[in-house]
Amino acid sequence: MTYVDGLVAAVPTANKAAYITHAQNAAALFKEYGALSVVECWGDDVPEGKVNSLHTAVLRKEDETVVFSWVTWPDKATRDAGWQQLMTDPRMQPAANPMPFDGSRLIYGGFEMIVGP
Repeated sequence: MTYVDGLVAAVPTANKAAYITHAQNAAALFKEYGALSVVECWGDDVPEGKVNSLHTAVLRKEDETVVFSWVTWPDKATRDAGWQQLMTDPRMQPAANPMPFDGSRLIYGGFEMIVGP
C-alpha cells in the first residue's frame, strides 16, 4: 500500500530560489531510491490560527514562509530502505546540498495512505 512522508518547514522567504534548488536536488535522489513522486509547495494562503496553525507548528518567523511537502512511496519497506540510503548518500550531505532553512524546526512523519488515488 502507498506510503507517504509529509514535511512542513519554515524557510526564509529570501531563500526561495535556494530552497527550490535544494528541493530539486533532493527530489532526484528520493526518486533514485524508490520514491514515486516528490511534491514541494511554497505557502501562499496559510492562515494563522488562534490556537495552533502551520505557522506556530514550525515556529515561523516574520521573514519566513511555510513550505509543505510530501513524498510518495510504493510501500513502507521501500520508504524505509530509501531513507536509509538517502541518509548515507554523500549528495544529501550539507556540503553537497545545504539546507537553506533551519532543519531543527522541520516537522515530518510517515503515513499509510488510507484514501487516495
